[in-house]
Amino acid sequence: MSRFLFVVPPLVGHINPAVGTAAVLAARGHHIAWAGPADLVHRLAGPDARVFPCVPPDPEPENAEEIVGRTADLKGPAAFQFLWERFLIPLADHMAPRIRAAIEEFGPDLVIADQQTVAGGIVAESLGLTWVTSATTSAELVDPLAGMPKVAAWLDGLIEALRGRIADGRGTADPRMSPHGVLAYTTSALLGPAPLPEHVWLVGPSVTDRPASADFPWQWLEGAERTVLVSLGTANADASGPFLNAAVQALSGLPGIRAVIADPAGTVTEAGENILLRPHVPQLPLLARVDAVVCHAGHNTVCEALWHGVPLVVAPIRDDQPIVAGQVTAAGAGVRLRFGRADARRIADAVGTVLDEAAGYRDAAHAIGLSFRAAGGSEAAADRLEGLLPRPQPPTSGHPRSREQERTAR
Repeated sequence: MSRFLFVVPPLVGHINPAVGTAAVLAARGHHIAWAGPADLVHRLAGPDARVFPCVPPDPEPENAEEIVGRTADLKGPAAFQFLWERFLIPLADHMAPRIRAAIEEFGPDLVIADQQTVAGGIVAESLGLTWVTSATTSAELVDPLAGMPKVAAWLDGLIEALRGRIADGRGTADPRMSPHGVLAYTTSALLGPAPLPEHVWLVGPSVTDRPASADFPWQWLEGAERTVLVSLGTANADASGPFLNAAVQALSGLPGIRAVIADPAGTVTEAGENILLRPHVPQLPLLARVDAVVCHAGHNTVCEALWHGVPLVVAPIRDDQPIVAGQVTAAGAGVRLRFGRADARRIADAVGTVLDEAAGYRDAAHAIGLSFRAAGGSEAAADRLEGLLPRPQPPTSGHPRSREQERTAR
């Protein structure tokens, strides 16, 4: 039995893939602990999960926009700069001493750090630990800053300054791409033919059951010829109103179609009888029963839809979403809309296009889903992590011994 410490940010989409991998490792007899948001990890990984609290309390920790404080019109390089300066770097500064304390207390054999909890990789490297990156989006795998050298240099400077503050300048590795290994929850069927280093492991999505509300009216779906799910995720509530209302207008009254609209902010003002409005939806079981998904091209939603062979209409807003949307369309699994120009007519046309069996979108989505399942997902990720475990040997100064291990030794 070995010890695995998962370091995660207060973002649902970044915790869910790790939950599946952690569950497999636990089933194999390993000890699991988390460094991150206690309430959110307990909700997603279960109430018995061992968590070292590492992030400031927040009433809605899954809502990245509330944490980051970005306005709806902030996009492109400006949104990227704001994300790093106002969220990711302050989060790293706050988490670093708590991650160090968690490592001292738990004594992990391996640290798995999410790409957006850069303190995890920096602290682990400074302590001489083996650490792996959990890449919950494929955007970093294709070097999104390759065409923006000044932005890349600016970010490198931010990270090096952070390293100086939280690790006394020790270490040289990019905390977003561990040299020990990168768990990439996708496959080349979606990612495309981008050349990748050998230590980037395409394990496919980590899809696992997660707690869901029991009050969803499943009987409402009965008798529908086609069902469409519309969701922009909880992190885009500030920007979702006009798009969701246009989607409702587009889908209301369409013969043979029922639509489930996820509207966490309550922005939809009026809907037809064939529209079901819900603040939250049980996404995974719902995806097994829908024929198309309209979304913002969030990596988790895209991969979970394609896992079920469901074609997509993608309307990216910012961050990694344009890259993921490009992957969807290049793979032939969906249609892309411009978020700011997606009126009712364009949404209706796009949904009709992906529902057209002759157009091939469902076949492409099905093929990607098969590649996801063949890649192994959580099981393959756990195999990769176990492959990095050291042979049993006496503790050294480069591998912190936990207080629990010290008590056992005495």
